[in-house]
Amino acid sequence: MGGLFTTLNHFITRMSGHEINKRVVENLIKAGALDCLEGSRRQKMMVYTQIMDSVQHEKKNSMAGQLSLMDIVGEEEKKDFAIQLPQVEDYDKETILSFEKEVLGIYISGHPLERYTKILAQNATAKTVDFLPDDDTGFPNLKDGKKVIIGGMITNKTLKYTRNNKVMAFLTVEDLVGTVEIIVFPRDYEKNVNRLEEENKVFILGRVAAEDDKASKLICEKMWLFTEVPRELWVQFSSKEEYQEKEEQLAQALDGRRGTDSVVVFLKEERAMKRLPSSRNISIDSLDMDSFCEKFGRENVKVLEKSIEKTVKMH
Repeated sequence: MGGLFTTLNHFITRMSGHEINKRVVENLIKAGALDCLEGSRRQKMMVYTQIMDSVQHEKKNSMAGQLSLMDIVGEEEKKDFAIQLPQVEDYDKETILSFEKEVLGIYISGHPLERYTKILAQNATAKTVDFLPDDDTGFPNLKDGKKVIIGGMITNKTLKYTRNNKVMAFLTVEDLVGTVEIIVFPRDYEKNVNRLEEENKVFILGRVAAEDDKASKLICEKMWLFTEVPRELWVQFSSKEEYQEKEEQLAQALDGRRGTDSVVVFLKEERAMKRLPSSRNISIDSLDMDSFCEKFGRENVKVLEKSIEKTVKMH
C-alpha cells in the first residue's frame, strides 16, 4: 500500500483524492499529528499549501493526458525538484501549545504555564483546586470571604452589562491543576481592562465567594500581569566612595527605561542599602543586562523578584 509516510510531500501526494483539504492538513500539522514526518511544524506550515497546489496541478495535467516534468525524470531526480522545507527555526513552545489547544481543545506536548512554576510558587497563595468541594466534607477548603492570590492564564472571558450600563466580566483562569471562575465588577474592570485578554498570564488578589457544595468563585480586587510582578534591581558597590564615583554612570545606564521595577544600591563596606526614589523606577526587561553587567561587574548585579503578598494588604 505504499508503506509509511516519509515526508509531507509524500503524505499529501498519497492522500490526494481522499477528500483531504488544506484545512485538514493545517489542523494535522498544528495538532502534531505529522511530527513523525521530516521537518518542524513551522516548516510544514510554510509549505503545505504550495505542495497541495502543486499536487493538484499535476493531477489536472494527468487527467488531461499531459506529461509533466515529474513523469519524465527518474525517482532520484524527483527529489531535486520537490518543494524544499525552508531553513527556519520552529515555533516557540507557547505558539505550539496554542495551536494544539486551538484544534484539539487540550494541550498535548506540555502546558503554557510550565515555564512559570517558580513565579507561581512565589506569589500564588491558593490553587484552583482549593476552590472545589472537598471529597470528605463537601465544602471547599477556602472559607467564604478569605483573601487569596491565584495565578494562571485567562482561558475565557464573558462580558455583561449592569443595570447602570457598566461593564463587568466573568473570567475563567486556569493554573496547572484546574480552573476557577473570577468575577470582575465594573470598577475593577475599568482598572484592568488592558489585562483581561484571553491567554494573558495574571495574578489576581480577591475575596473568596463560597457556595456550599459548589465550586467557589473569586471576586477580583487587584490584578497583575506576570510581567508586572514587583522586582528589584540590586547594584552593589564596594564602598560609598565608589558609588559616588559611579553614580552618574549608573544614572545614565538607567535613563530612558521607565517602568515599575525599583532600583536598590548596596554599599558593601558600609553594609548599607539605598533604595532609589520611585521616579527612578525602571523596566528591568528593557535593560541590556550583558552590557549593564560589564559596566558594574556581573557579581555586583542581581534581580530579585518580590512576593505580591508582601506588597499588598491581605486582610
